[in-house]
Amino acid sequence: MQREGDILMRKGFSLLTAIIFLVLVATISAISISLSTQSVKQTGDIFLKTQAELLLRSGTEYAMLAMSGNNYSNSCLNSVNMTYNNMFDINVTIMYIGNGLVTAGCTQIGTDINTSESNRTAIIDIWVRTKKDILPEPIVIHRRTIQKP
Repeated sequence: MQREGDILMRKGFSLLTAIIFLVLVATISAISISLSTQSVKQTGDIFLKTQAELLLRSGTEYAMLAMSGNNYSNSCLNSVNMTYNNMFDINVTIMYIGNGLVTAGCTQIGTDINTSESNRTAIIDIWVRTKKDILPEPIVIHRRTIQKP
C-alpha cells in the first residue's frame, strides 16, 4: 500500500517535468522563429547586393558607351549619375590619363603617356548605393577600373 506522501511526490514530480518540457518547447519555438526571420532578411539583402553588383558592371559599360560618343574637342565627360528603379543611385566619376585633355575640361590625373594609343585612358570610379529608405543598413559598393574608350 502506498503512502499519501509518495503519491503527492509523484504528482509534484510529474508537474515539474511538464513545466520543464513546456519551457523547453517554448525556447525551441522562439529560436526557430528568430532564425527563420533572420534568414528571410539575409535572403533579401543578398538579392539586393547581387543586384547592386550587376548595376556596378552595367554602370561601367554605360560610362564607356557615353565616353565613346563624346566629342572631346568641345567638352569632356567627367561624371555620369543615374538612378535605377528608385532603389539605387549610381554615380560614375571619370579621370583621364593623357595629353591635350585640359582644354576640353577633363579631369586629368597624369600626362606621362609614351604612345598615342594610350592617350585618353580613363580611370572610372563607380559607386552604387541603395537609397536611404530601402534598407536600415545601406548597401554601398565601389569599383575602380582602367578603361580605354
